[in-house]
Amino acid sequence: MTLEDLTTAVEGTYGELGDSTDVELDRETRTELAMLVAATGADADELVRRGIHALFRTTVDTGDLDFQLRNEYDVSYDEYLMGMSVDEMTGDAQYPQQDDDRRYRM
Repeated sequence: MTLEDLTTAVEGTYGELGDSTDVELDRETRTELAMLVAATGADADELVRRGIHALFRTTVDTGDLDFQLRNEYDVSYDEYLMGMSVDEMTGDAQYPQQDDDRRYRM
């Protein structure tokens, strides 16, 4: 898969999610969310948003996101943000691959 495939997947999923998402909570998650709401006084929806941000940041910082993206789409998060691959940035993509069998024929 490619950078274009990743961009298409992200945009498609973004559209499918819409403005709100219903998530079923298991007992442990519901208990932890209730504890956080009681302790912080924050709205449960806000805590879920913060949790997603924290998980995303941790995934980026540890390199797990790049690992997953490289395995699935052969790109990194930085390449996604820049909209081009490393090969495109360095100019390697603009030059055709050399055919070693015919390189030195006269």
